[in-house]
Amino acid sequence: MTPEALAALHRAAFATERAWSADEFRSLIDSPHCHLTSDTHGFALWRAVADEAELLTIATHPDHQRQGVARSLMQQWMRAAARTASTAFLEVAADNAAAIALYGQFGFDVMARRVGYYKRADHAADALIMRASLPPT
Repeated sequence: MTPEALAALHRAAFATERAWSADEFRSLIDSPHCHLTSDTHGFALWRAVADEAELLTIATHPDHQRQGVARSLMQQWMRAAARTASTAFLEVAADNAAAIALYGQFGFDVMARRVGYYKRADHAADALIMRASLPPT
């Protein structure tokens, strides 16, 4: 996927939040530590450094949500990350129950909270920092 396609999909998936720009995606995918796992309807962008992997963002087009796209992307990026890392991290808004449930299915547990991190139109949502062990490959 091109940076422009990633930005368009991200904008559609995160309609109520600030979407990432094509330039932001270009900068990330140009980094030697960032990796893109994608299919036609979604993508996961993640970074691996030393023994740790971090999911930077995952997005599924709204027309294809709740059809297993995100589950498949989670499996793929975690399997790839496990080749070089033993621990995975991610950050999610505490008011994003669907994402938290998905991450929990992959062994992610809350390890920290950033109070009021995500600014919303009418409130601020906490950020949950989640961690999971990656199985050896």
